[in-house]
Amino acid sequence: MPVQTENLQAKLESVQERILRAAERARRDPAQVLLLAVTKVFPAGVIQDGYELGLRDFGENYIQEFETKAPQVRSLPGARFHLIGHLQSNKSRRGVELFDVIQTVDSAKLAKRLNEAGKPIDVMLEVKLSPEEAKSGASPSELPDLIAAVRALPNLRLLGLMTMPPWSREPEASRPFFRQLRELADQHGCRQLSMGMSNDFEVAIEEGSTCVRIGTALFGKRQKV
Repeated sequence: MPVQTENLQAKLESVQERILRAAERARRDPAQVLLLAVTKVFPAGVIQDGYELGLRDFGENYIQEFETKAPQVRSLPGARFHLIGHLQSNKSRRGVELFDVIQTVDSAKLAKRLNEAGKPIDVMLEVKLSPEEAKSGASPSELPDLIAAVRALPNLRLLGLMTMPPWSREPEASRPFFRQLRELADQHGCRQLSMGMSNDFEVAIEEGSTCVRIGTALFGKRQKV
């Protein structure tokens, strides 16, 4: 089902209000929290609708899916596209061509491949704080070497860290993971934190998130096509 613009506007205003309230509770400036609209499994028209309502940052999970949308949206002035799904190193060059930010760098090998694409790109390092096998990311113990490797590569601009805690219906269950990521960021001098999704973004903001990845709260549940 297409996302109706009027419905999207109401949901966007609701999410923005929740971001504002969470930032106020944490005594933070809400302008420091980027709303990243996650548009995976939705058509390019949804990105265009969001753009018309003022959204500028969009998150996608899959290279192949975004390739079909990119011709319709890459020329939108000021729009930035973030890859927030796992990236295989053999697709790194295409990732650099399609995206402005890659949030899921998890190895020195992948970082090197991205650098070799020859185009400056913003990156974040995905940290695995969950024991779940399905989760990707570098372990906290691997982080110092990975940060050093990325900072030595001239085409990569390290923004910060990202993580994805185990999904839970209870937002508070995510807090320890968010807090741990913030502590790692402080320890390693990383300024930005991508953490928090539709079910737990307010907790993430209270713990210092600078980028919340919101899909369902804006666009509804995704229908596989």
